[in-house]
Amino acid sequence: MRPRQSSCGWSPFGSEFSKIFSERILEADEYFAARAPAGMTDEERSVMRQAYAGLLWSKQFYHYDVKRWLDGDPNQPPPPPERRWVRNFDWPHLFNRDVISMPDKWEYPWYASWDTAFHMVAIARVDPYFAKSQLLLFLREWFMHPNGQIPAYEYSFSDVNPPVHAWAAWRVYKITGSKGQRDRNFLERVFQKLLLNFTWWVNRKDAHGKHLFAGGFLGLDNIGVFDRSKPLPGGGHLEQADGTAWMGFYCTTMLAIALKLATKDSPYADMASKFFEHFIAIVDAMNHLDGKGLWDEEDGFYYDHLHCDGKVIPLKVRSLVGLIPLIAVETVEAEDMQRLPNFTRRAEWFLKNRPDLARTTSYMEQRSGRRLLAIPSRERLLRVLKYMLDENEFLSPHGIRSLSKIHEDQPYVFKQDGQESAVKYVPGESDSPMFGGNSNWRGPVWVPMNYLLIEALERYHLFYEDTLQVECPTGSGRMMNLQQVAREIAARLTRLVMPDENGRRPCHGDDPRFRESGAWRDLVLFHEYFHGDNGKGLGASHQTGWTALIARCLEDLARARPEK
Repeated sequence: MRPRQSSCGWSPFGSEFSKIFSERILEADEYFAARAPAGMTDEERSVMRQAYAGLLWSKQFYHYDVKRWLDGDPNQPPPPPERRWVRNFDWPHLFNRDVISMPDKWEYPWYASWDTAFHMVAIARVDPYFAKSQLLLFLREWFMHPNGQIPAYEYSFSDVNPPVHAWAAWRVYKITGSKGQRDRNFLERVFQKLLLNFTWWVNRKDAHGKHLFAGGFLGLDNIGVFDRSKPLPGGGHLEQADGTAWMGFYCTTMLAIALKLATKDSPYADMASKFFEHFIAIVDAMNHLDGKGLWDEEDGFYYDHLHCDGKVIPLKVRSLVGLIPLIAVETVEAEDMQRLPNFTRRAEWFLKNRPDLARTTSYMEQRSGRRLLAIPSRERLLRVLKYMLDENEFLSPHGIRSLSKIHEDQPYVFKQDGQESAVKYVPGESDSPMFGGNSNWRGPVWVPMNYLLIEALERYHLFYEDTLQVECPTGSGRMMNLQQVAREIAARLTRLVMPDENGRRPCHGDDPRFRESGAWRDLVLFHEYFHGDNGKGLGASHQTGWTALIARCLEDLARARPEK
């Protein structure tokens, strides 16, 4: 369709056209103004609005009928027989014909289930109905496998993404309603289907029934010494610190949901007990199995363990793999304990019969009417935070790196059967062909993982308050409680997209157009990940999905500012 001159005297792009656009722009301005905290600057409001605009723009119709693809077009010659055994052949029930939030409509025009979970936490404030319906959609019968697995992504639905769906649902439930007015029906529907997914994880990814989980690369692509999704050297098996911690996180989230649902429906207290006890089993294994679990007492860090030829080899790479155990933390309120006597009796039985757990975990420790459940003890938490907040290790000017900078000069080298594999700090684009070489978890900053760590620190602070303070940065002499540490990391993340005193945004690198051109100056690209040293945006350039979580950081920081 092309506009043309008309002799009728009416112009489709005349004053009425301009009036309609002006009205819609005004409505949009008013809508977003109502959602911006009072303390936000104009620049922060602009970034926030672009983040939400990118999220809304990333919705896309997606159609994939696996059975039809396997069978072929009825009006065409039959497909070759080998098609019956290619990827996704075991998902014949999957029938996607929906509008779905994409990671990046330009570079990744297909969904990835853990990306979508982060998207929904970000979009919940501006499109709450879509956030809830999207989380439910992935649990419906035409998405979820009959065995309970949530489809990972088009390349291979059977791959395993980190189990963050429960966390996203719990956060969306809270974000989309004030206390007393939240959508209980949504929470119940999600919880019932997540029980199937949790059971799938337990049955499929705990290979030896020891509560130590694997799962392959788990979304972290090349973070390991070798591809964790393929057969391991020497035919061994891997006990993953991140896989086990993800399941601990899954437990604490399902526990929190069950306790909430039990306030009006007491049978849910039994499910709360189930997830409490499962969490204890995971924590026990992670900290104690075979004497020390996945914890390294000498280093003060969690590592993957490779079991091969009768030996157990800790893979001593300081990476997000060893930080993820920090996110499995939850507080239990005294009122919940009082209101649910059956749950309380079970918890007290464990406290009485397993006092040994308190030495190495935060095991229902009590303070100010709250109890704390967490994988590390207070002492171990402090030891891990010392690494995480060290600017020579994880803490960059723009958030937490995916791999410690110490591996720049001290690569981790693994040798076996005459072969050598190494992990070296690479802050920019990947130098490894692993997973196609188009993403990198060996140094860059990834916003979603930072966001989970920020929230975890806030939950620790809810329990410890000012009784727990740490140096931030490590060695600076500057002491902060964990709420302040969370805000410090959030502030560093937001610097990725905020202009400095010279008008330069780190995410744009040294591209002069974004600094000098009037048409480009206020535009922000939300990249997939960011350079671990200078913050330059890398990977997909319109990954507004999970990188839009920066908008929530901006909002939270604005709310925390003292009123003028």
